[in-house]
Amino acid sequence: MPIDVVKIFLPTATAFFVGIVMTPILTNFLYRHKMWKKSSVKLTMDGREATISSKLHNDEERKTPRMGGVVVWGSVFLTVFLFFILATVFPESIFAKLSFLSRNQTWLPLFTLIAGALCGLVDDYLVCREAGTYAGGGLSLRIRLAFVSVLALLGGWWFYAKLGMDSIHIPFVGDAHLGLLFIPLFVIFMIGIYSGGIIDGIDGLSGGVFAAIFSAYTIIAFSQGQIDLAAFSSVIVGGLLAFLWFNIPPARFFNSETGTMALTTSLVVVAFLTKAVLVLLIVAFLLIVTSASSIIQILSKKFRKGKKVFLVAPLHNHFQAKGWSPYKVVMRYWVLSIIFAIMGTIVALVG
Repeated sequence: MPIDVVKIFLPTATAFFVGIVMTPILTNFLYRHKMWKKSSVKLTMDGREATISSKLHNDEERKTPRMGGVVVWGSVFLTVFLFFILATVFPESIFAKLSFLSRNQTWLPLFTLIAGALCGLVDDYLVCREAGTYAGGGLSLRIRLAFVSVLALLGGWWFYAKLGMDSIHIPFVGDAHLGLLFIPLFVIFMIGIYSGGIIDGIDGLSGGVFAAIFSAYTIIAFSQGQIDLAAFSSVIVGGLLAFLWFNIPPARFFNSETGTMALTTSLVVVAFLTKAVLVLLIVAFLLIVTSASSIIQILSKKFRKGKKVFLVAPLHNHFQAKGWSPYKVVMRYWVLSIIFAIMGTIVALVG
Protein backbone atom coordinates (compact mmCIF):
# COMPACT_ATOMS: atom_id res chain seq x y z
CA MET A 1 0.00 0.00 0.00
CA PRO A 2 2.69 2.62 0.84
CA ILE A 3 4.52 2.00 -2.43
CA ASP A 4 1.22 2.34 -4.31
CA VAL A 5 0.64 5.75 -2.76
CA VAL A 6 4.17 6.83 -3.67
CA LYS A 7 3.60 5.48 -7.19
CA ILE A 8 0.72 7.90 -7.54
CA PHE A 9 1.97 11.00 -5.76
CA LEU A 10 5.63 11.09 -6.85
CA PRO A 11 4.85 11.12 -10.60
CA THR A 12 2.12 13.69 -9.94
CA ALA A 13 4.56 16.06 -8.27
CA THR A 14 7.06 15.32 -11.05
CA ALA A 15 4.50 16.25 -13.73
CA PHE A 16 3.81 19.52 -11.94
CA PHE A 17 7.48 20.53 -11.86
CA VAL A 18 8.03 19.33 -15.43
CA GLY A 19 5.15 21.58 -16.49
CA ILE A 20 6.57 24.52 -14.55
CA VAL A 21 10.00 24.07 -16.16
CA MET A 22 8.70 23.69 -19.72
CA THR A 23 6.32 26.67 -19.55
CA PRO A 24 8.93 29.46 -20.05
CA ILE A 25 10.20 27.66 -23.16
CA LEU A 26 6.68 27.24 -24.52
CA THR A 27 5.68 30.79 -23.60
CA ASN A 28 8.69 32.25 -25.37
CA PHE A 29 7.84 30.28 -28.52
CA LEU A 30 4.14 31.21 -28.48
CA TYR A 31 4.71 34.93 -27.98
CA ARG A 32 7.59 35.10 -30.42
CA HIS A 33 5.46 33.55 -33.16
CA LYS A 34 2.29 35.44 -32.12
CA MET A 35 0.25 32.28 -31.65
CA TRP A 36 -3.05 33.91 -30.76
CA LYS A 37 -6.34 34.50 -32.55
CA LYS A 38 -6.12 37.57 -34.73
CA SER A 39 -9.80 38.53 -34.37
CA SER A 40 -12.67 38.01 -31.96
CA VAL A 41 -15.57 35.64 -32.49
CA LYS A 42 -17.83 37.16 -35.15
CA LEU A 43 -20.51 34.53 -35.71
CA THR A 44 -22.39 32.10 -33.49
CA MET A 45 -22.71 28.42 -34.36
CA ASP A 46 -25.98 29.09 -36.20
CA GLY A 47 -24.41 31.85 -38.32
CA ARG A 48 -25.79 34.88 -36.47
CA GLU A 49 -23.72 37.84 -35.39
CA ALA A 50 -22.03 37.13 -32.03
CA THR A 51 -22.14 40.63 -30.53
CA ILE A 52 -21.99 39.57 -26.86
CA SER A 53 -19.39 36.83 -27.34
CA SER A 54 -17.19 39.22 -29.30
CA LYS A 55 -17.16 41.67 -26.39
CA LEU A 56 -16.54 38.97 -23.77
CA HIS A 57 -13.60 37.32 -25.56
CA ASN A 58 -12.00 40.38 -27.20
CA ASP A 59 -9.28 38.21 -28.74
CA GLU A 60 -7.65 40.79 -30.98
CA GLU A 61 -6.86 43.09 -28.03
CA ARG A 62 -5.82 40.51 -25.42
CA LYS A 63 -3.21 38.80 -27.61
CA THR A 64 -3.09 35.74 -25.34
CA PRO A 65 -1.56 32.69 -27.06
CA ARG A 66 -3.36 29.40 -27.57
CA MET A 67 -1.72 25.96 -27.18
CA GLY A 68 -1.30 26.21 -23.41
CA GLY A 69 -2.62 22.66 -23.25
CA VAL A 70 0.83 21.54 -24.39
CA VAL A 71 1.90 22.09 -20.78
CA VAL A 72 -0.70 19.57 -19.60
CA TRP A 73 -0.21 16.70 -22.04
CA GLY A 74 3.47 17.47 -22.53
CA SER A 75 4.21 17.15 -18.81
CA VAL A 76 2.16 13.93 -18.68
CA PHE A 77 3.96 12.42 -21.66
CA LEU A 78 7.41 13.34 -20.34
CA THR A 79 6.63 12.07 -16.84
CA VAL A 80 5.29 8.73 -18.09
CA PHE A 81 8.38 8.06 -20.15
CA LEU A 82 10.77 9.44 -17.54
CA PHE A 83 9.64 6.81 -15.05
CA PHE A 84 9.54 4.15 -17.78
CA ILE A 85 13.13 4.91 -18.82
CA LEU A 86 14.34 4.95 -15.21
CA ALA A 87 12.67 1.57 -14.63
CA THR A 88 14.30 0.19 -17.78
CA VAL A 89 17.79 1.50 -16.99
CA PHE A 90 17.60 0.54 -13.30
CA PRO A 91 15.44 -2.62 -13.28
CA GLU A 92 16.49 -3.63 -9.77
CA SER A 93 15.79 -0.23 -8.21
CA ILE A 94 12.70 1.40 -6.74
CA PHE A 95 11.98 2.89 -10.16
CA ALA A 96 10.90 -0.54 -11.43
CA LYS A 97 8.02 -0.36 -8.98
CA LEU A 98 7.16 3.26 -9.77
CA SER A 99 6.77 2.99 -13.54
CA PHE A 100 3.08 3.09 -14.43
CA LEU A 101 3.21 2.54 -18.19
CA SER A 102 1.31 -0.71 -18.65
CA ARG A 103 -0.45 -2.31 -21.60
CA ASN A 104 -3.69 -3.14 -19.81
CA GLN A 105 -4.16 0.17 -17.96
CA THR A 106 -2.32 3.14 -19.44
CA TRP A 107 -1.43 2.46 -23.08
CA LEU A 108 -4.90 3.26 -24.40
CA PRO A 109 -5.57 6.45 -22.40
CA LEU A 110 -2.06 7.70 -23.15
CA PHE A 111 -2.50 7.02 -26.88
CA THR A 112 -5.86 8.82 -26.83
CA LEU A 113 -4.39 11.75 -24.92
CA ILE A 114 -1.60 12.24 -27.45
CA ALA A 115 -3.80 11.63 -30.51
CA GLY A 116 -6.35 14.19 -29.32
CA ALA A 117 -3.56 16.60 -28.42
CA LEU A 118 -1.97 16.44 -31.87
CA CYS A 119 -5.26 16.95 -33.70
CA GLY A 120 -6.05 19.87 -31.41
CA LEU A 121 -2.57 21.26 -31.98
CA VAL A 122 -3.17 21.35 -35.73
CA ASP A 123 -6.45 23.18 -35.14
CA ASP A 124 -4.79 25.70 -32.82
CA TYR A 125 -2.01 26.38 -35.32
CA LEU A 126 -4.52 27.03 -38.09
CA VAL A 127 -6.61 29.23 -35.80
CA CYS A 128 -3.58 31.41 -35.18
CA ARG A 129 -2.82 31.66 -38.87
CA GLU A 130 -6.30 32.36 -40.26
CA ALA A 131 -8.84 35.16 -39.96
CA GLY A 132 -11.56 34.32 -37.45
CA THR A 133 -15.27 33.72 -37.88
CA TYR A 134 -17.16 31.57 -35.38
CA ALA A 135 -14.34 29.13 -34.73
CA GLY A 136 -11.58 31.59 -35.46
CA GLY A 137 -10.43 29.57 -38.43
CA GLY A 138 -8.75 26.22 -37.89
CA LEU A 139 -10.23 22.80 -38.58
CA SER A 140 -13.97 22.88 -39.12
CA LEU A 141 -16.24 21.46 -36.44
CA ARG A 142 -17.19 18.68 -38.87
CA ILE A 143 -13.55 17.62 -39.27
CA ARG A 144 -12.90 17.68 -35.53
CA LEU A 145 -16.03 15.66 -34.81
CA ALA A 146 -15.05 13.19 -37.52
CA PHE A 147 -11.63 12.76 -35.92
CA VAL A 148 -13.12 12.25 -32.46
CA SER A 149 -15.63 9.77 -33.92
CA VAL A 150 -12.89 7.72 -35.58
CA LEU A 151 -10.85 7.81 -32.37
CA ALA A 152 -13.93 6.69 -30.46
CA LEU A 153 -14.66 3.86 -32.90
CA LEU A 154 -11.10 2.60 -32.55
CA GLY A 155 -11.31 2.88 -28.77
CA GLY A 156 -14.70 1.17 -28.59
CA TRP A 157 -13.49 -1.64 -30.84
CA TRP A 158 -10.34 -2.08 -28.73
CA PHE A 159 -12.39 -2.38 -25.55
CA TYR A 160 -14.79 -4.85 -27.17
CA ALA A 161 -12.40 -6.97 -29.26
CA LYS A 162 -9.13 -6.76 -27.34
CA LEU A 163 -10.23 -6.25 -23.73
CA GLY A 164 -13.39 -8.33 -24.01
CA MET A 165 -15.55 -5.59 -22.53
CA ASP A 166 -19.20 -5.53 -23.63
CA SER A 167 -21.01 -4.27 -20.54
CA ILE A 168 -21.28 -1.20 -18.35
CA HIS A 169 -21.90 -1.00 -14.64
CA ILE A 170 -25.12 0.66 -13.52
CA PRO A 171 -24.65 1.94 -9.96
CA PHE A 172 -26.81 0.17 -7.36
CA VAL A 173 -28.19 -2.15 -10.09
CA GLY A 174 -25.37 -4.18 -11.60
CA ASP A 175 -23.76 -4.86 -14.95
CA ALA A 176 -25.74 -4.38 -18.14
CA HIS A 177 -24.47 -6.46 -21.08
CA LEU A 178 -24.66 -4.57 -24.37
CA GLY A 179 -22.85 -6.75 -26.87
CA LEU A 180 -21.94 -4.81 -30.00
CA LEU A 181 -23.98 -1.85 -28.74
CA PHE A 182 -21.05 -1.21 -26.43
CA ILE A 183 -19.12 0.38 -29.32
CA PRO A 184 -21.73 3.02 -30.33
CA LEU A 185 -22.24 3.82 -26.64
CA PHE A 186 -18.51 4.47 -26.36
CA VAL A 187 -18.71 6.77 -29.39
CA ILE A 188 -21.67 8.68 -27.93
CA PHE A 189 -19.88 9.27 -24.64
CA MET A 190 -16.66 10.42 -26.30
CA ILE A 191 -18.42 12.88 -28.62
CA GLY A 192 -20.61 14.13 -25.79
CA ILE A 193 -17.76 14.73 -23.36
CA TYR A 194 -15.61 16.24 -26.10
CA SER A 195 -18.34 18.79 -26.82
CA GLY A 196 -18.03 19.90 -23.18
CA GLY A 197 -14.52 21.12 -23.96
CA ILE A 198 -16.03 24.51 -24.80
CA ILE A 199 -15.87 25.13 -21.06
CA ASP A 200 -12.40 26.51 -21.84
CA GLY A 201 -13.66 30.07 -22.10
CA ILE A 202 -12.47 32.00 -19.02
CA ASP A 203 -9.01 32.24 -17.47
CA GLY A 204 -8.51 29.35 -15.05
CA LEU A 205 -11.92 27.76 -15.66
CA SER A 206 -11.16 24.57 -17.57
CA GLY A 207 -8.00 23.74 -15.62
CA GLY A 208 -9.77 23.67 -12.27
CA VAL A 209 -12.77 21.73 -13.56
CA PHE A 210 -10.66 19.06 -15.25
CA ALA A 211 -8.39 18.76 -12.21
CA ALA A 212 -11.38 17.92 -10.02
CA ILE A 213 -12.68 15.38 -12.56
CA PHE A 214 -9.38 13.52 -12.93
CA SER A 215 -8.85 13.61 -9.16
CA ALA A 216 -12.13 11.73 -8.77
CA TYR A 217 -11.03 9.05 -11.21
CA THR A 218 -7.69 8.78 -9.44
CA ILE A 219 -9.56 7.76 -6.29
CA ILE A 220 -11.92 5.46 -8.20
CA ALA A 221 -9.09 3.65 -10.00
CA PHE A 222 -7.09 3.36 -6.76
CA SER A 223 -10.07 1.83 -4.96
CA GLN A 224 -10.25 -0.83 -7.71
CA GLY A 225 -6.58 -1.67 -7.44
CA GLN A 226 -5.81 -0.16 -10.86
CA ILE A 227 -2.75 1.63 -9.52
CA ASP A 228 -1.19 2.40 -12.90
CA LEU A 229 -4.42 4.00 -14.11
CA ALA A 230 -4.75 5.92 -10.84
CA ALA A 231 -1.20 7.20 -11.30
CA PHE A 232 -1.95 8.22 -14.88
CA SER A 233 -5.07 10.15 -13.84
CA SER A 234 -3.21 11.81 -11.00
CA VAL A 235 -0.31 12.78 -13.27
CA ILE A 236 -2.81 14.58 -15.48
CA VAL A 237 -3.89 16.50 -12.37
CA GLY A 238 -0.23 17.41 -11.80
CA GLY A 239 0.03 18.72 -15.35
CA LEU A 240 -3.20 20.66 -14.93
CA LEU A 241 -1.93 22.29 -11.74
CA ALA A 242 1.20 23.42 -13.58
CA PHE A 243 -1.02 24.82 -16.32
CA LEU A 244 -3.22 26.58 -13.75
CA TRP A 245 -0.17 28.21 -12.19
CA PHE A 246 0.15 30.25 -15.38
CA ASN A 247 -3.51 30.28 -16.47
CA ILE A 248 -4.93 32.04 -13.41
CA PRO A 249 -5.94 35.60 -14.45
CA PRO A 250 -4.40 37.20 -16.30
CA ALA A 251 -3.72 34.02 -18.26
CA ARG A 252 -0.35 33.61 -19.89
CA PHE A 253 -1.95 31.26 -22.44
CA PHE A 254 -5.18 29.35 -23.07
CA ASN A 255 -5.73 25.59 -22.84
CA SER A 256 -7.43 25.67 -26.27
CA GLU A 257 -8.17 22.71 -28.52
CA THR A 258 -4.90 20.84 -28.02
CA GLY A 259 -5.65 20.68 -24.31
CA THR A 260 -9.40 20.13 -24.28
CA MET A 261 -9.43 17.48 -27.01
CA ALA A 262 -6.64 15.56 -25.26
CA LEU A 263 -8.33 15.76 -21.87
CA THR A 264 -11.91 14.98 -22.91
CA THR A 265 -11.07 12.00 -25.09
CA SER A 266 -8.67 10.42 -22.59
CA LEU A 267 -11.17 11.06 -19.79
CA VAL A 268 -13.74 8.84 -21.51
CA VAL A 269 -11.18 6.04 -21.85
CA VAL A 270 -10.32 6.30 -18.16
CA ALA A 271 -14.02 6.20 -17.25
CA PHE A 272 -14.60 3.02 -19.28
CA LEU A 273 -11.45 1.36 -17.91
CA THR A 274 -12.75 1.88 -14.38
CA LYS A 275 -16.25 0.72 -15.46
CA ALA A 276 -17.49 3.98 -13.92
CA VAL A 277 -18.72 5.49 -17.15
CA LEU A 278 -22.23 6.35 -15.91
CA VAL A 279 -20.61 8.04 -12.92
CA LEU A 280 -19.03 10.34 -15.51
CA LEU A 281 -22.47 11.94 -15.87
CA ILE A 282 -22.06 13.17 -12.29
CA VAL A 283 -18.32 13.81 -12.08
CA ALA A 284 -18.26 15.69 -15.41
CA PHE A 285 -21.66 17.31 -14.91
CA LEU A 286 -20.32 20.81 -15.61
CA LEU A 287 -18.94 19.67 -18.98
CA ILE A 288 -22.31 18.17 -19.86
CA VAL A 289 -24.25 21.26 -18.77
CA THR A 290 -21.88 23.48 -20.73
CA SER A 291 -22.41 21.48 -23.91
CA ALA A 292 -26.17 21.23 -23.32
CA SER A 293 -26.50 24.99 -22.89
CA SER A 294 -25.09 25.60 -26.37
CA ILE A 295 -27.33 22.94 -27.92
CA ILE A 296 -30.40 24.36 -26.16
CA GLN A 297 -29.51 27.85 -27.34
CA ILE A 298 -29.18 26.75 -30.96
CA LEU A 299 -32.43 24.76 -30.93
CA SER A 300 -34.29 27.57 -29.22
CA LYS A 301 -33.24 30.15 -31.80
CA LYS A 302 -34.07 27.75 -34.63
CA PHE A 303 -37.52 26.63 -33.49
CA ARG A 304 -38.63 29.69 -31.49
CA LYS A 305 -38.04 32.29 -34.19
CA GLY A 306 -34.72 33.56 -32.88
CA LYS A 307 -35.64 33.60 -29.19
CA LYS A 308 -32.80 32.74 -26.81
CA VAL A 309 -32.85 30.81 -23.53
CA PHE A 310 -29.54 32.31 -22.39
CA LEU A 311 -28.10 35.77 -22.96
CA VAL A 312 -25.20 33.99 -24.61
CA ALA A 313 -23.98 30.41 -24.71
CA PRO A 314 -22.21 28.45 -23.34
CA LEU A 315 -23.48 28.79 -19.79
CA HIS A 316 -20.39 30.35 -18.18
CA ASN A 317 -20.54 33.21 -20.70
CA HIS A 318 -24.22 33.67 -19.83
CA PHE A 319 -23.23 34.38 -16.23
CA GLN A 320 -20.61 36.84 -17.44
CA ALA A 321 -23.21 38.59 -19.58
CA LYS A 322 -25.45 38.87 -16.51
CA GLY A 323 -22.71 40.84 -14.78
CA TRP A 324 -20.76 38.19 -12.87
CA SER A 325 -17.05 38.88 -12.82
CA PRO A 326 -14.82 36.23 -14.41
CA TYR A 327 -13.36 35.52 -10.95
CA LYS A 328 -16.81 34.78 -9.52
CA VAL A 329 -17.69 32.45 -12.39
CA VAL A 330 -14.39 30.54 -12.14
CA MET A 331 -14.41 30.20 -8.36
CA ARG A 332 -18.00 28.97 -8.26
CA TYR A 333 -17.35 26.52 -11.07
CA TRP A 334 -14.32 25.21 -9.17
CA VAL A 335 -16.43 24.73 -6.04
CA LEU A 336 -19.17 22.96 -7.97
CA SER A 337 -16.70 20.77 -9.84
CA ILE A 338 -15.23 19.56 -6.53
CA ILE A 339 -18.71 18.84 -5.14
CA PHE A 340 -19.76 16.89 -8.24
CA ALA A 341 -16.44 15.02 -8.18
CA ILE A 342 -17.07 14.02 -4.55
CA MET A 343 -20.65 12.96 -5.29
CA GLY A 344 -19.60 10.89 -8.29
CA THR A 345 -16.77 9.24 -6.37
CA ILE A 346 -19.17 8.23 -3.59
CA VAL A 347 -21.57 6.68 -6.10
CA ALA A 348 -18.69 4.79 -7.78
CA LEU A 349 -17.37 3.45 -4.47
CA VAL A 350 -20.67 2.33 -2.92
CA GLY A 351 -22.68 1.58 -6.07
